Amino acid sequence: MSTLTIILLTVLVIILGYVGYLLSKKPSLNRDWSPDQAVMPSVDFHEGNKLHIKNIRDIHYRTIRDYDLRYYDKEINLDDVETAWLAISPFGGPGAAHAFLSFGLKDGSYIAVSIEIRRKKKQNFSPVKAFTRQFEIMYVIAAETDVIRLRTNCTKYIVRLFPIQTEKKLIQTVFLDVMKRTDKLGKDPEFYNTVWNNCTTNIIKHARRFSQKPIPLWNFRYLFPESLDKIAYRLNIIDTHMTYEAARDHFDITELAMATKPDDDFSSAIRKEILVRPVD
Repeated sequence: MSTLTIILLTVLVIILGYVGYLLSKKPSLNRDWSPDQAVMPSVDFHEGNKLHIKNIRDIHYRTIRDYDLRYYDKEINLDDVETAWLAISPFGGPGAAHAFLSFGLKDGSYIAVSIEIRRKKKQNFSPVKAFTRQFEIMYVIAAETDVIRLRTNCTKYIVRLFPIQTEKKLIQTVFLDVMKRTDKLGKDPEFYNTVWNNCTTNIIKHARRFSQKPIPLWNFRYLFPESLDKIAYRLNIIDTHMTYEAARDHFDITELAMATKPDDDFSSAIRKEILVRPVD
């Protein structure tokens, strides 16, 4: 057996051993979690389209490491879910961004859903580690004052907030599907994966099940969530009475969010200059 053959076989054994190690790892609900992600949300589903959402996070941030943990529960009727919004917050290198959803209710409140890695204490996100079963995935159900203000006021990231243009019944169906997956992950954990189980791919899966428009199951652009708004724009899911560049500028709510005070109606303040066209 030649030296080259021995080297190749050794490399193959190492690769197979590492793959076997990764596949042997199991996701867990019990780790030493970062305090802001220690509590998983859950949802009780009742007759008459009623949902009881538990552990909605509403953290008051002074900095990303200095904050007051707050949670609340909310009982809603599915029929009261009226609007849906796509938020995109670029960060880091080209194409890197975090995408999340927010749903508007009849009473004027909003419930945001941010699909994230579930970090352990002192653990930071890494796309490489996220590809190798290092993080579980969680759906953070939160107030907009939490997930949006964290980005605009603490990390100083841009946030663009796009109204989704579709039928109210479809929005309610997607919202229910999101809540069911939220509750499931609190019982049956899964690993986050940079390629196929991340914030963007999960949003696509929810929307794809019920969209009246053709949304590809997977696209190379899903690895670069900053362009998710372009996909939505081309599918006529978000406002199309403007050019794409003009829409990006119009739906940038960063400065409005940064200007809010603690006692302001945050969700109204960040939308006060947004023009929403009628549903076609």
